[in-house]
Amino acid sequence: MPLLDHFHPPLDRRNWESFHGGWGFQLAGQLNTRPLPYGFIAEGNVHIGIVVAADVAAFEEDADARTGAGPNGAVATQVWAPPQPPLLVPVDFASLETFEIRIYDQDRARTLVAAVELVSPGNKDRPEHRRAFLDKCAAYLREGVSVIVVDIVTSRRHNFHAALMELFNGGEAAVRAVTSDLYAVAYRVRPVGTRTQMEAWPTALALGEPLPTMPLWLTESLCVPLDLEAGYREACRYAAIG
Repeated sequence: MPLLDHFHPPLDRRNWESFHGGWGFQLAGQLNTRPLPYGFIAEGNVHIGIVVAADVAAFEEDADARTGAGPNGAVATQVWAPPQPPLLVPVDFASLETFEIRIYDQDRARTLVAAVELVSPGNKDRPEHRRAFLDKCAAYLREGVSVIVVDIVTSRRHNFHAALMELFNGGEAAVRAVTSDLYAVAYRVRPVGTRTQMEAWPTALALGEPLPTMPLWLTESLCVPLDLEAGYREACRYAAIG
């Protein structure tokens, strides 16, 4: 299904928050139904700790998940090899200001490994909201949580990718890797020798075009596909859109 404009007539009369939540739940359901291996679970619209919220969060629940083995030792999912990251940025977390966000889930012994953020108009509407969204994504990455940011908001403009690259001192090429107003970017941070490196998979989006499949990293060596198009199509169907 082609990407629609949810923020101008005729769809601007629909409630964006309702669709936003529906899309998140569809993506979480898709991950649980198909690509996630044993020991991992995805949930939609999750609040983690006191202030952090993720539209889709993937948790590791069992140590066996790192081998991809199920309860009887059978392989639960096929290995998916994403394309090489088009963008590599060395990062130095020690030189950055301290972020106030901490991610814990001690009560249920689960570890957050990945988060999907669907940008809302409210994330863009004022400087403090933009900074809060940016700090949340940076905090995820600092904690070793992979992040996918999806921005289909047409009513307000702000390039969170450029802001994130500026925060990490990624350089002009990294800042300009996303020039489209609508985009999706997958990020992960991993050690490379003595350095820490951010890898990014930026993709431009366009109204009238299908959405891409993005790499969602669960561990340093385990990645699953997140089919944004399939989740979007189902969310539109349940919302009687299109």
